Amino acid sequence: QVQLQESGGGLVQAGGSLRLSCAASERTLSNRAMAWFRQAPGKAREFVAAISWSIDNTYYADSVKGRFTMSRDNAKNTVYLQMNNLKPEDTAVYYCAAKGRIRYSGNFNDENEYNFWGQGTQVTVSS
Repeated sequence: QVQLQESGGGLVQAGGSLRLSCAASERTLSNRAMAWFRQAPGKAREFVAAISWSIDNTYYADSVKGRFTMSRDNAKNTVYLQMNNLKPEDTAVYYCAAKGRIRYSGNFNDENEYNFWGQGTQVTVSS
């Protein structure tokens, strides 16, 4: 069982930046593909970004490409989401997720392939 804990959310003005962190209980986090999803009020949860388990390839939703950067620090068992030039439409609860299968790629934007989830952290962007 992998436990994930997000942090770093908060209130920021449009154009500002935040860095989200997701700390994992597992020491072999490097063997799992990881992702960030978000859910705005009244909307379905949507894919934001993912990082592969092998050579740290990253994948982004079109809506955040060029503004968000996902990275991982295997020594700290932590993944990050650097969010720049934030917009009001980025307001949501952001969730960190890890795939259940190790050394597995699959579909990075399919939430059904992620078995472990954090509790979420709120990001609010004011206009």
